[in-house]
Amino acid sequence: MRHVTIYDTTLRDGAQAEELNLTTQDKVRIALKLDELGIHYIEGGWPGANPTDQKFFEEIKKHPFKNAKLTAFGSTHLARTTPEACPNLAGLLAAETSVITIFGKTWDLHATTALGIPLERNLELIANSVAYLNERVDEVIFDAEHFFDGYKHNPEYALQAIRAAHEAGAARLILCDTNGGSLPSQVAEAVTEVKKHLPDASFGIHAHNDSEVAVANSIEAVRLGASQVQGTINGYGERCGNANLCSVIPNLELKMGIETIGRDNLSRLVATSHYVSETANLRPFLRQPFVGTSAFAHKGGIHVSAIMKDSKTYEHIEPEAVGNEQRVLLSDQAGKSNILFKARELGYDLKKNDPTVDRLLKELKLKESMGYEYSVADASFELILLRALGKPLDYFHFRNFFVVDAKREEDAEPFTEATVIVDVKGQQEHTAATGMGPVNALDRALRKGLERFYPNLADIKLHDFKVRVLSGAVRDTGGTASFVRVLVESGDKNEHWTTMGVSHNIIEASWQAVVDAINYKLFKDEHK
Repeated sequence: MRHVTIYDTTLRDGAQAEELNLTTQDKVRIALKLDELGIHYIEGGWPGANPTDQKFFEEIKKHPFKNAKLTAFGSTHLARTTPEACPNLAGLLAAETSVITIFGKTWDLHATTALGIPLERNLELIANSVAYLNERVDEVIFDAEHFFDGYKHNPEYALQAIRAAHEAGAARLILCDTNGGSLPSQVAEAVTEVKKHLPDASFGIHAHNDSEVAVANSIEAVRLGASQVQGTINGYGERCGNANLCSVIPNLELKMGIETIGRDNLSRLVATSHYVSETANLRPFLRQPFVGTSAFAHKGGIHVSAIMKDSKTYEHIEPEAVGNEQRVLLSDQAGKSNILFKARELGYDLKKNDPTVDRLLKELKLKESMGYEYSVADASFELILLRALGKPLDYFHFRNFFVVDAKREEDAEPFTEATVIVDVKGQQEHTAATGMGPVNALDRALRKGLERFYPNLADIKLHDFKVRVLSGAVRDTGGTASFVRVLVESGDKNEHWTTMGVSHNIIEASWQAVVDAINYKLFKDEHK
């Protein structure tokens, strides 16, 4: 089986993305997770370029890798000096990595304009730098910066540049689409010429995504013989990002039969993708191929009916292969199959001709038209299902709530107090509490009245609270009178669950979500 190595540059190229900032410890944690995934090369950064990268190379020595080779990244030596006297190369060697990657100019425009040196001098910088480093580390990788643009404008010079690196001892030549403007056909043309002129050279691809084809370009280069793909987790990177390794790896492994990190490690891909996004404090992209939570989510009733018979009808791979899972969404587009699937997933075996299914479908579509979105609030859906099945949820009965918000001085925090009246086990509880805002005050007042009867409610913790203004919902009046949807994510020591409320009144919507969260907890504890 053919093997292609994966070179991850999330910690360097990926960290250049807008809104992505990594501390030294963030980088260490991500590097260890990438090593666990089975990545072959992990580019740690540019030593000396900034304090974070400098500290990373010092700190990572305390954490030896099991699979990956740590790589330091930098440029060819400065034009005004020699390799021996160049601070850039000295900084690379000081990182004490067994592999060093350097980039050099292969587009004549960059040599003459960006560096302001003769073309021949640029070739000397490449050859001298590679040769110097090659005597001092185990492996030198040459990143041919702007190779594809250089090849378009002056193919002879672009080929001369990579030949200089090859003859100086570079272990691998990486053809870079630095501006991200090349198309797969253009990549194929250039790669074919590289193979003709340097048949004994090992080469790879480093593609940027400015034309939305970085993954396609990477796959095309591999098809034509590339033995390494450089990219980032989730496609993070400057401007529009880099080739997304979360798409490249499964395409090579599952579609082309080319070994990269191995099938066993492939099942860790989703977990790694989410880990990196969480560490970077970035929201995961739901519709990201392979690893996104929507990648194998089905909403249309016809689709769900088909996948219940055979998942291949609407899924191009088995989700479990990359660590993902099949999901069925509930919406106004749902059919009976959606409800049967979700009910079975929750442990309730309904039949298609059960009148409960028709009632649920009718209620679901009505509520979805009002702005409810049960695909993101499974706990609220389960409560609707339980009521439709005649399961009692009579832990308490609502009588009244009253909320007072007052602000007495311009710069002072508002004062909030909530009063709640509920009937619990034959007794009426009338409680009040203050809080940080009306929702917090209501939650505290309600729990105050219930915890005497249900002490396990003290275990609930609020993990997230989201409010979204809805457009297009039934009775939507627009502006500040629009309907809002509130999602509350709660949890205890055993599980997390999400509940929902919808109203033109944000307090009422929040109340619905909080009540659902408490009812869900009480039902689950009762039926352990």
